[in-house]
Amino acid sequence: MRPRHTGPDPVIPDLIARIDNEAADGQVATMPTIVAITDPADPRIDAYRDIRERDLVGRDGLFVAEGRVVLAMLIASRAFRPQSLLIAAHRIDALADLIAPLPADVPVFAVAQAVMDGIAGFPLHRGILAIGRRIDTPDADTLLGGIAGDGDLLLLSGIGNHDNMGGLFRNAAAFGARAILLDSDCCDPLYRKAIRVSVGAALLVPFARLAREEDPVALLERYGFAPIALSPSGATTLADYRPARRNAVLLGSEGPGLDPALLARTTSVRIAMAPGFDSLNVATTGGIVLHHLATRRD
Repeated sequence: MRPRHTGPDPVIPDLIARIDNEAADGQVATMPTIVAITDPADPRIDAYRDIRERDLVGRDGLFVAEGRVVLAMLIASRAFRPQSLLIAAHRIDALADLIAPLPADVPVFAVAQAVMDGIAGFPLHRGILAIGRRIDTPDADTLLGGIAGDGDLLLLSGIGNHDNMGGLFRNAAAFGARAILLDSDCCDPLYRKAIRVSVGAALLVPFARLAREEDPVALLERYGFAPIALSPSGATTLADYRPARRNAVLLGSEGPGLDPALLARTTSVRIAMAPGFDSLNVATTGGIVLHHLATRRD
């Protein structure tokens, strides 16, 4: 059952009065456009309606950012741009410094918490949402061509779980990976849950998607990245692997793993585990490998 709007929040009339006073004083030129919304059916907030259902059908190139940390990364990003914000009215003052840089054409919709829950279709305790759009969409060639000097990247194959995708981006950001490449079978890193699990890293680490017919190993070698493929049957243990100056870590989905033909063209590496067990979560694996590369490079 959806939350029911039980009446006006006293914060909203106060907010409307403050906006009117600031307009009269000429202060609005330096502030984002704050629009008080009192009706859950207001068409201006259609993009936020029934969030979970929209997660399943897509948003025509848009995505949802949720929470203060993710919002801060969206506002600061050069690769993404907020289209609008939806914020519980009682949180506006606490977010004033964060939203101050927003241009005037990015509206900040302020709503009572009950209205916000009704719009979304479930309780949103954080009270902070934004609709964003990716404005920098490089192909893999362009992305790799822009990476100078030493560094590491991830190449992901068939990662279809959004929790794993978010965890991989989070680990990539934590250990300074320069980029992430996704094959055509990977899920969308800008899915709401993936962004949330990544703690905003999906908006921080540059990424590009490979075309289905693209040769990933040839691409990596063209830009001087040594391909390292993770597999339980890897020929070399990670502890014994000496990183190159530029490394590309290839990770496959849990279960099927990487294509044997792809493994045959790379340096295959395994992580030593307890006897009788050879399975790690793919995001955990990525974090372990990236830490090894970051700390063992000469």
